[in-house]
Amino acid sequence: MFKVRDMGVPSFFLGIKTVPLSGGMLLSRQRYMKDILKRAGMVDYKLVVTSVSTAKTADDVATPYADPTQYRSLASALQYLTVAHPDLSYAVNLLCQHMHAPTTTD
Repeated sequence: MFKVRDMGVPSFFLGIKTVPLSGGMLLSRQRYMKDILKRAGMVDYKLVVTSVSTAKTADDVATPYADPTQYRSLASALQYLTVAHPDLSYAVNLLCQHMHAPTTTD
């Protein structure tokens, strides 16, 4: 036997905000996504729909990324999002392929 404590209605857990509705509960990761953008310094960027290119051009210079630990942390955070957003899986997979030695191009 063990004691269980009722801590009330959850509000924010594992990056998921819960919003009670009349028929249940809405789960939102908007705050988690905004936190990722803040960590990456991309809060003021504008949304643009683009396709992901895997082609490398001759102009691509392999300059090492300044902070590989930050790159890995952001890639991991994005990987957690792919559980609920499979549409991000391909782009996040491309990022994760370069975690051992990220460059500014990646």
